[in-house]
Amino acid sequence: MFDRAAADELLKTAFAPWVQDLDLSVERIDADAAVLRMRFSDRLCRDNGVVCGQALMSLADTAMVFAISAASKGYIPMTTVDQTSHFLRPAIRSDLLAEARVLRLGRTMAFGSVSIATSNDPRPVALTQTAYALTREGR
Repeated sequence: MFDRAAADELLKTAFAPWVQDLDLSVERIDADAAVLRMRFSDRLCRDNGVVCGQALMSLADTAMVFAISAASKGYIPMTTVDQTSHFLRPAIRSDLLAEARVLRLGRTMAFGSVSIATSNDPRPVALTQTAYALTREGR
């Protein structure tokens, strides 16, 4: 089972140090979805407190790992093979919430969607569509 405790442990152990520097936290784990928070930091910004697109894309990618793990009932090795992000409006000086949802989970591929919003406004600042290659044992 992939619950909040398993998600918290995965966040601490499975990601590169620079992902750890994003200061992410798990807000919620559902059967096929996950919500991650990225705390605001000036280090993530471009001009005027606008969170950069690279940080938003990293948040989306990481959140989808948790949604796929939830849908798979545990973490399995995976590799991002496609990620398309649409930036709808600026994210300015605010924590961000990424809600990742699995759209299709197959034996070798998973597809998902991520909506990112500021913590004080539910309107999305970015939408991301993703595809992952899955490595299941015993193939």
